[in-house]
Amino acid sequence: MTTPTTSVLEKSTLDTQSHVSKGDWHFLAAFGCLSLINLMCAIDATILSVALPTMAVKLNGSAIEAFWTGTSFLLTSTVFQPSWASFSHIFGRKPILLLALSLFTLGAIIAALANNFTLLLVGRSIQGIGGGGLMALTYVIVTDMVTLRDRGKWFSIISLQWAIGSVTGPVIGGAFTEKSTWRWIFWLNIPFCLVAFITIPISLKLNHKDGLIIEKLKAIDWIGTVLFVSSITGLLIPLTWAGGVMYDWKSWRTLCPLIISFVGMIFFLFYSKYFASEPLIKGSLFHKATAKVGYFGTFIHGVIVWSLLYYMPLYYEVAKNYNSIESGIAIFPFTFTTAPAAIVVGFIITKTGKYRPSIWVGWILTTVGLGLLIVLKEDTTTPQWIFLSLAAGLGTGILYSAQSFAVQASASNLDLPYAAAMYSFFRSLGQTFGVACGGAIFQNAFKHKLSLNPILSPESTQWARDASAIVQIVKSLPDSNEIKGEIVAAYVDSFRVIWIVMCVLASVAFLLSLIFVKDISLDRELETEQGFRYGARASPRSGI
Repeated sequence: MTTPTTSVLEKSTLDTQSHVSKGDWHFLAAFGCLSLINLMCAIDATILSVALPTMAVKLNGSAIEAFWTGTSFLLTSTVFQPSWASFSHIFGRKPILLLALSLFTLGAIIAALANNFTLLLVGRSIQGIGGGGLMALTYVIVTDMVTLRDRGKWFSIISLQWAIGSVTGPVIGGAFTEKSTWRWIFWLNIPFCLVAFITIPISLKLNHKDGLIIEKLKAIDWIGTVLFVSSITGLLIPLTWAGGVMYDWKSWRTLCPLIISFVGMIFFLFYSKYFASEPLIKGSLFHKATAKVGYFGTFIHGVIVWSLLYYMPLYYEVAKNYNSIESGIAIFPFTFTTAPAAIVVGFIITKTGKYRPSIWVGWILTTVGLGLLIVLKEDTTTPQWIFLSLAAGLGTGILYSAQSFAVQASASNLDLPYAAAMYSFFRSLGQTFGVACGGAIFQNAFKHKLSLNPILSPESTQWARDASAIVQIVKSLPDSNEIKGEIVAAYVDSFRVIWIVMCVLASVAFLLSLIFVKDISLDRELETEQGFRYGARASPRSGI
């Protein structure tokens, strides 16, 4: 039940849909700008994958330097997302959004001008910190712009940007690397950033966040922020380098940071619950079973989607001998069913007000789709692998829209912006785990299968260290070489183990959603501290 309006909470007096249907240019321009910057982030998350080998040669870098350059954006964009949401609540959405955009732009410029991998890594890290802010604040700001029920169709458009960017990123990166210079990978961002710098101040009409700077600085949960960022970073870094990429899973360099960071997370949770007056992450977000399962499902969804985006192209490169650009195009049946499914389901939920059926259908299709990928072989024909990719694309696309409703419907009006930000965080966290989890599964499976062959057994440990490194080894062997066929068969069989594990995870998420996700009404009035002013009817205090 909504509370009366106060000086702190502003209840929307104008219906969102009526303003959009009348072409409110402030709303459309602001949302279009948010969509644009998310498209940039999606492209940047994947664009380096095919360009890194060439960049390593041009900058005389090592494989480890190239690895960290490719990983840094995903890591930094994940760990800072809750902090960006908290800062926007204290300092105001618009100034923090512009700060995140500034860091993203600065990082892109540094990376574009870099003449060594140290500068390139610094640039990518700064760009990732800013990108994490752009991702999280997009979902937060949309909660200021539209009602909960109306939110699905707008979130689905954001999901469309990620679907397009994730698949076009490698293609664009490969094209720039082959036809021009890799530096255009970063310069590409600048025109879009300039458009955002102009559009955001003009169109994003939000209430100003009053208060003295010193008081706002005191309101930041500094201890919680340091504990959370350091602990999450300490968990994610060893996950990305373990499995033989840099160190083995049993290495002290992997285990020590994992254990210390796990203890750090326990301290963070304890501090947030008993000592923090304004905790970085609100415990009230996780009180309901629907929210807990929703966040878990969002995490698993991220794991599955990123495993598919990362490892399916490698299947096409090895089994079908495609180049990197052709492999990026080959996953179109998956990515270009994801986007339409997300948009359609977003509109359906907005129309019906029911999100549970979409969550169930999404997990069923995802589970079936991953089960179909298990039958992929090295001799699977093109029509067959196109058909086998469709169900997983539809299922994950449906979940992009449906999962966000479960976590938001469970939250109070005051917590809605934080719930939206945590949805973005758990999805990004799942993406990072997806690559690491898939790598660990592949390493063990591939090593085991190679060890069964007396000829390949001596190379099993070295070749199993990195799923992408074996691609060039396979391509260098002539087709007449019998060993090549054995390696390809073992490689494809190892991917099958990844799809089996992902299928099990999807099944668990489906069962949990079936049991614990409750039907909570989406019909509530828009109440927000930093509300969007439609038709530019902003009071003098709403100019920020």
